Amino acid sequence: MTALVALCGALLTAGIGLVVLGAVPRDQVVVMARPRSWAQRWADVTRRPEGPAGRRRDIRLAAAVVAGILGYALTGWVVWLFIVPLAVFALPALLADPPTPSIDQLSALDRWVHSLVATLPTGQSIADAIRTSRRNAPALLAPHIDRVVRRLDQRWSVRDSLREMADHLHTPEADAVLAALGLAAHRGGTGATATLTSLSDTIEQTLAARREIEAERAKPRIVVRQVTTITLGMLGVALVFGGDFFSPYSTPLGQALLLGLVGAYVGSLAMMRRLTRPRERQRILAGATR
Repeated sequence: MTALVALCGALLTAGIGLVVLGAVPRDQVVVMARPRSWAQRWADVTRRPEGPAGRRRDIRLAAAVVAGILGYALTGWVVWLFIVPLAVFALPALLADPPTPSIDQLSALDRWVHSLVATLPTGQSIADAIRTSRRNAPALLAPHIDRVVRRLDQRWSVRDSLREMADHLHTPEADAVLAALGLAAHRGGTGATATLTSLSDTIEQTLAARREIEAERAKPRIVVRQVTTITLGMLGVALVFGGDFFSPYSTPLGQALLLGLVGAYVGSLAMMRRLTRPRERQRILAGATR
């Protein structure tokens, strides 16, 4: 019977892990927003980070395994071998604030557009203004601007170079800015300053709205973190001082039920995190010309 419970627990844990994997974004590259396949997501999860992050993950893994074995040794509950590692790895990921790549990229675009607006009135062309902006380019955009400059040096047109940059940034806001720059370059720079100034104002308004939205989305996450912390604390105290309360869970059926309850709670956290993720919007540009 214990083997059956262990098998059921392993299958349920694997299912919960897949739910968490689909709900929690694993891509840490800020400027890339393309949808990732399940194989890529799994590779991100299983890949050991380099440096201190990798050592911290190893310590967490060792602590989770030791704690699970210790819980099993003290209580005889096989379910601890699954609940403890699940809690150690899933709860921090589900309760943490998600990354905000769109806000970071919008801020970088705003600074870059401001530098171009300041450069264009001096009589430079769009291509020369892009080359000049490379010196003080935001860190998130610097590799892409360097690539645009290399394409220009290889005699690519400004429009094609900017379209390739748009494919790498992969956001509607970047498409709007780069399409305006490409159109201005095609027309010889006519009206570029006014267009980019208007775009900069729009980006600033969008950035303010996004930050306000993220602030509102953070409120339920804070409440859930508090509820989870209080619940775990109370259950820990009850487990230590009120063992009779948990006696029904000492049976194989009770352990399966306990694992199901924990899985349902983790699944609800994963669903909440998925619902708070912004939806992907349609781009203006798609596909490079070369």
